[in-house]
Amino acid sequence: MSKLRYGIIGIGNMGSGHIKLLQAGKIKGAMLTAVCDLVESKRDLAQEYLPDVKVFEDATAMIDSGLVDAVIVATPHYDHPSEAIKAFGKGMHVLIEKPAGVYVKQVREMNETAAKSGKKFGIVYNQRMNPLYQKLRELISSGELGEIRRTNWIITNWYRSQAYYDSGTWRATWGGEGGGVLINQCPHQLDLWQWTIGMMPTRIRAFCQMGKHRDIEVENDVTAYAEYENGATGVFITATSEAPGTNRLEVSGDRGKIVIEDGKMTFWRLRESETEFNKRNTSSFGSPEVWKFEIPAQGPSPEHAGILQNFTDAVLHGAQLVAPGEEGIAGLTISNAMHLSTWLDGWVDLPFDENLHEAELNKRIAGSSFQKQTSPETADKPAGL
Repeated sequence: MSKLRYGIIGIGNMGSGHIKLLQAGKIKGAMLTAVCDLVESKRDLAQEYLPDVKVFEDATAMIDSGLVDAVIVATPHYDHPSEAIKAFGKGMHVLIEKPAGVYVKQVREMNETAAKSGKKFGIVYNQRMNPLYQKLRELISSGELGEIRRTNWIITNWYRSQAYYDSGTWRATWGGEGGGVLINQCPHQLDLWQWTIGMMPTRIRAFCQMGKHRDIEVENDVTAYAEYENGATGVFITATSEAPGTNRLEVSGDRGKIVIEDGKMTFWRLRESETEFNKRNTSSFGSPEVWKFEIPAQGPSPEHAGILQNFTDAVLHGAQLVAPGEEGIAGLTISNAMHLSTWLDGWVDLPFDENLHEAELNKRIAGSSFQKQTSPETADKPAGL
């Protein structure tokens, strides 16, 4: 195979973004041969702008056409696992948009199917391509920061107006989206949180506020506290109604602290570990000697194009995936635990009862009273093909 033929399932906002990259020839070794969408107006738009690409109504017909080797799943969240499972069953390589799914139970089934298929499986965690977070992961895994003691991430620069929430029938509903900021905006940060420090929480206590300053039924303001097996703690704060917002990640370890903010990384490095200093120090107000380093810029992030290129190279040349699809379950586990903690008003141990989470989610879907007026024909319109 000299060219990987892609088919895109869902040609809304994210799907059209992938279409642009492929059509512009940005991905070496890849070509777009087919797209599909259940909404007729989107298919009509695709036929107008993509005369050399075959347009289908559903994924099964597209895959059975023999025109594609791999699919990109860019549908609403609930459909990611089911579409991926169907594609694996027909011998496709699969790249899914974030999040991996809405609840861990369905994603676990997808992961098991992917493992049995023998095909490549990736997830569009494009923030893993960001050199800043790659450098953070490297500094932590190499031991430069020492044992992790505390993390703090304030990520509130997701400003979303009421107009945004009104733009699609599925947005900000339990039945359509499965959650709010945790399931829509924050999957990247929840993934990076565990990916960079190399460990998952053992328990979480979260406070999710539903529809704060917005007419929606899901969470758009969250404060969560996490504990880890080694005694470390973490705080995660996010919101979509703050302006201006903040994006600041602080990681403290036995050898200092690292802060990422405004696209820059600063490392306050201790000359010796805090543990060793504390053992020998006899001064009541003594403190370790600290050196401040501005970590040099690591270059621009290739973002979505980087993920698509890496996935293409993995299929064609056996390259190692930066974002294996199976790892999508980690960040989703954290967000599910935050939801469950709020719903039960208490601590949630990880791993948690997946059946209980699904049951609680279904309660909220069944009890939803939100009826949106947006037409499905105009919801989540392609951002110009």
